[in-house]
Amino acid sequence: MNTKRRLLIPFFLAALVAAVMPLTALAATDPGLGTAGNYAVIAGTTITNTGPSWVTGQMAVDPGSAITGFPGAWGATSGHQDAANAAALQAVTDLGPPGGAYTTASGETPCTPVGVNLGGLTLGPGLYCQGTLGITGGETLTLTGGGVYIFQAASTLITGNAARVVLTGGAQPCDIFWTVGSSATIAPATTFVGNIMAVTSIQLQTGATLNGRAMARGGAVTLDTNRIIQPSGCGYPVPTYVPPPFGNILPATLGVPSELLAEIPWLLVIGIGTGGAALALVVSSRRRRRSSV
Repeated sequence: MNTKRRLLIPFFLAALVAAVMPLTALAATDPGLGTAGNYAVIAGTTITNTGPSWVTGQMAVDPGSAITGFPGAWGATSGHQDAANAAALQAVTDLGPPGGAYTTASGETPCTPVGVNLGGLTLGPGLYCQGTLGITGGETLTLTGGGVYIFQAASTLITGNAARVVLTGGAQPCDIFWTVGSSATIAPATTFVGNIMAVTSIQLQTGATLNGRAMARGGAVTLDTNRIIQPSGCGYPVPTYVPPPFGNILPATLGVPSELLAEIPWLLVIGIGTGGAALALVVSSRRRRRSSV
């Protein structure tokens, strides 16, 4: 009987590791945003806003394009704006394509294929890919651990209402990159994190928040009562504070790691329970051996 119990211990330990470890992928490399990293929002055509959006960070559009709705009738606020000047042109060039951060990030190989729906997954740093990526409404994608994350969507990135990206274990918004072959749509009330780099357009719908950057090389970035914070770190300073517009009740800070505090960490509970069972078997086995002696 004691022998059988000892044989079970490795299985319990393996279950413990499986319960608390996230899915990991092959290593990813920071693509380097260059001067594009100085901005919260970049568009190849227009940046258009409806409602009292609040952007802590700078904005830029390609020469010949325009920024509308800031401050506008809704009193939307943002940091410094570069429109049709040399700084804007350099930022768009550094973003790419052609060349630039988008080309570097989208061209990294080999990647780990993931499902279309990232909701419910816990992922570690690495390189992930799929034709279309998204998070089902109400579900959470958890990114855990310090390091670079790159998600390559050959086509689109689409979330459902109230989807969430949550960071734990030292993951940082500045280290997360989403490359989108066409357009990205962030649904109402979604809490999103990372640097979105889209070939065509990006739409943040009503009440969506972004701790990261919205950068669309070939088309427009469309906002509607949103909260965006340009992330610091990864070589970029903390963005200058921007006061909120009247009517925007979205968070002043987007400290995503703390969002898990209100949730029951089921994986950790399972892991602790499994580890406790294994420890109990070891103690019981030692007591029996001493008794037999």
